[in-house]
Amino acid sequence: MRLPDLARLRPFDLANEAGYQQWRAIKLANQDTLAADRVVPVKDVARLDAREHAAILERCQKTNLAIYEVTGAGGTDKTAIRAFGRQFGLEHLDMNLRADEDSITSLQVVEASAGTQYIPYTNRPLNWHTDGYYNPLDKQVRGIIMHCVAASASGGDNLMLDPEIAYLLLRDEHPEYLAALMQPDAMTIPANIEAGVELRAAQSGPVFSVAPDSGALHMRYTARSRSIEWKKDRNTRMAAGFLLELLATDSIYRVRHRLRAGQGIICNNVLHKREAFDDDAAAGQKRLLYRARYHERIRGT
Repeated sequence: MRLPDLARLRPFDLANEAGYQQWRAIKLANQDTLAADRVVPVKDVARLDAREHAAILERCQKTNLAIYEVTGAGGTDKTAIRAFGRQFGLEHLDMNLRADEDSITSLQVVEASAGTQYIPYTNRPLNWHTDGYYNPLDKQVRGIIMHCVAASASGGDNLMLDPEIAYLLLRDEHPEYLAALMQPDAMTIPANIEAGVELRAAQSGPVFSVAPDSGALHMRYTARSRSIEWKKDRNTRMAAGFLLELLATDSIYRVRHRLRAGQGIICNNVLHKREAFDDDAAAGQKRLLYRARYHERIRGT
């Protein structure tokens, strides 16, 4: 079905039920249209042809994510990943504490340092979240590319859920919870302090927000139970619990995919988690992913 103009329809305005119902019908109708051929083959990520670009964009428009697989001889180094993103309007990289100097992070198991070990750099499972939930509101992560250079020996499946589907399921059941999660102080991430030094100030903000220019929905969320403060009102606490139950429940809308070498994900910062994995050091098989985070959404979505 034809995609709606979000700025005109305003489906994420809780007072606009007619616009929401129109968008909802289109959103659900588009969910199963691409399941049979979810992975898009591309010859060269740095130079997509028109058909490859259209196929990736269509999936991102309908489900906010696409999985691709490089089938040709084109390079998949960081320069190629950077060029890939630019073809979808992804330009401004988010710099974070553990990113490489080029702001594209090499995710692999590393030794703990300075008495701390961040889970993305271990083989332990990562719980449901969107990236950059601890960022200032003016530097939110809206687009992501995750490219697999080398797969793990076993495990490491990625599970993903479109935030628009999470919004839809929540609004259908408890619209009052959505109102709570759209409060400007719904979720606070305390300051990041290491060895007495504040590396990042505390960050408060909504879980769901709407871009005033495009009408696009953005989600800022983590399922972590520690180092997080929910607003102390009933509906916010109930909404947080509902989200946990929703994400713990198997769903036809949830995407599961274990990335192989040469495959990647491009998305509008969808909800995602990673299962535990194992490397095989003796065989030289060590999982390596390039992660590029952007402050823009994918152009055309």
